[in-house]
Amino acid sequence: MAYNPSSCFHHSFCFLFIIFVLPYFCPTKAQAAGHCRTSCGTIPISYPFGIDDGCGSPYYRHILVCSDSGFLELRTPSGRYQVRSISYSDPHMIVTDPFMWSCQDGHNFRATRPFSLDTSTHLTLSSQNDYLFFNCSEERVIVQPKPIFCERFPDRCDSTCDSASYLCRHLPGCSNALGSSSCCSYLPKATESLRLMLKYCASYASIYWRTGVNSPDDQVPEYGIRVDFDIPVTRDCLQCQDMNKGGGSCGFNTQSQSFLCLCNQRSNVTTYCNDHSTTSHSKAGVIAGTVTGVSAAGAIGIGAGLWYWKKVRATAPVTCGVQSNENRLF
Repeated sequence: MAYNPSSCFHHSFCFLFIIFVLPYFCPTKAQAAGHCRTSCGTIPISYPFGIDDGCGSPYYRHILVCSDSGFLELRTPSGRYQVRSISYSDPHMIVTDPFMWSCQDGHNFRATRPFSLDTSTHLTLSSQNDYLFFNCSEERVIVQPKPIFCERFPDRCDSTCDSASYLCRHLPGCSNALGSSSCCSYLPKATESLRLMLKYCASYASIYWRTGVNSPDDQVPEYGIRVDFDIPVTRDCLQCQDMNKGGGSCGFNTQSQSFLCLCNQRSNVTTYCNDHSTTSHSKAGVIAGTVTGVSAAGAIGIGAGLWYWKKVRATAPVTCGVQSNENRLF
């Protein structure tokens, strides 16, 4: 094959351009996002949550994910769990754990793993959750009727897994599903406590108490995990959401995590949308600024690439198109 210097230079230059420069010009999805989605599937997404980076409160950043199939998922150290519902008036969400026991399992217990939350977040396991454990080893776990046991051993009362639990005798939706398998109720104080219980029990289930339709005093047990959350209330956010001041959405700067009032798809401010005394921060401007910054880096990359190419070209054999151990660049 005849040696073509211009072709050789062109191919090598393109290679160096792709390696050193092109990655800088690819903005992330968070930079390109022009709005905050207000729902995922049928579940509304409101402050303090956001499924697009920069939306909602930074305390809940990357906590919720809207999957490609349109399901809302909660991210925790133990995995990702589908969110069944979110209540903002009584701040909590209901999540489902596919590894927990269900009525369909009956006395066939599948391998499970403990559900856990990141303690550094503003999420907590609700006190309205009850945990049922099945087929526990009585050599390792105190499985006793709690009222009687606590009368005899009050100092060990909290360590008891209650075999006389109402829920064990009235499993929601399938009272007789366990057959001859044993059941007891215990409230783990921490993830480590739950992990130890599962080491000596075949499986477990979480049941929360839902407010009934007919009366707020009417409590109905259902399978699931209730996770409570805080709604951070700040003057800036209330001012931003005020319809008389523009009705913006509360968000934050993805780099500094400082407050931003998101007003429309093109701009946001640090106060409220109708405040004309402040300078708006254009999202397009952020991207443009980023590109301008990386353009300088790109220019340096091009210069370095050309210098390196000239050095290699002066010392390497001119056999472009055929790589050998003598003319290999990398």
